[in-house]
Amino acid sequence: MLMAGKHNYNAMATFKIYKLHFNTPLHIGDKRDDEGVSLKTIQSDTLMAAITSALAKVGNKIPDNGDLGCVVSSLFPYYQGEKDTSSATYFLPMPLSSRPPVLADVSKAKMVKRIRWIDAQLYGKVLAGENLFDGSVEHFDYIHGEFLTTSVLPDKFIRSEVCQRVKLESRVGETDALPYYVDRITFEHRSGLYFIVKGDTTLLDKGLHILMQEGIGTDRSIGYGFFEVQTDELKLNTPLEAKYVVSLSLLIPADKNQLNGLFSGEEIAYDFLRRGGWITTQPYQQLRKNAIYGFLPGSVFSKQENDVCGTIVDLAPAIVKASSEAHPIWRDGRSILLPIKR
Repeated sequence: MLMAGKHNYNAMATFKIYKLHFNTPLHIGDKRDDEGVSLKTIQSDTLMAAITSALAKVGNKIPDNGDLGCVVSSLFPYYQGEKDTSSATYFLPMPLSSRPPVLADVSKAKMVKRIRWIDAQLYGKVLAGENLFDGSVEHFDYIHGEFLTTSVLPDKFIRSEVCQRVKLESRVGETDALPYYVDRITFEHRSGLYFIVKGDTTLLDKGLHILMQEGIGTDRSIGYGFFEVQTDELKLNTPLEAKYVVSLSLLIPADKNQLNGLFSGEEIAYDFLRRGGWITTQPYQQLRKNAIYGFLPGSVFSKQENDVCGTIVDLAPAIVKASSEAHPIWRDGRSILLPIKR
């Protein structure tokens, strides 16, 4: 939903969002499979893969192309000190840049460089092409570690704690206790992770209901990753005219032509991540999925015709596809895009 803003320079975009508040610690494995390190966010393709798997387990038919009817952003942090949802501060990823920002106070360069998340109110200014640090001193006061916000934040509302656990293994009739370490993430107050959604949420709602009972992330067998869900709206000021877009999801281009279109501007900036991992469904747990690279949220590309870009791919290896028990292993690489001025 778009409405003309003041002076016709901006539009107000309203998005439906899902908020996940975790009742137990969360562990999100990184690419090194090191349990002693946990990521603090979940990528969009991981979320959709978990929902697809949950639906399939209880007999819901997955569309032949893997499309569940909607596109989601990656999961981003939100801070909420009270039960009242109006007190929530929603953060979005800092758009990447091909050049360093111009600073009024160069001694604050390290502070600015650490910013990873910007609240929705300030995000509209960034999308409009404003440099928040070239004039106003007060904007430096909005920096809270990785977060840039006008809200009052506690010292930490996302906590990381490495704890020791013990694995029991039987060796020659004896039981050895093998210590190992797990990094667990907890959220203070009513805070958590949220994501934006566009499209029909019928299957998404069913899948989330199942995941609430199963948990998300790794170490679910020891009670990690259980959550409750609320819906809300996120309002963002977006520019009416912009030559670039910023991605809010992990993006896998549909083909070479789409990739070339994304890369056609001079002010693009991006980072990418290898996707793959182990197959989790029987009887293929000892096999790895095919690997593919996707562009991370916050990447900036040339403007596209639509506000959604990317494709869904099947990462099932050839040996699985040739099996009588073959099934696709979908990876949703479609991304929600927002216009941004550079």
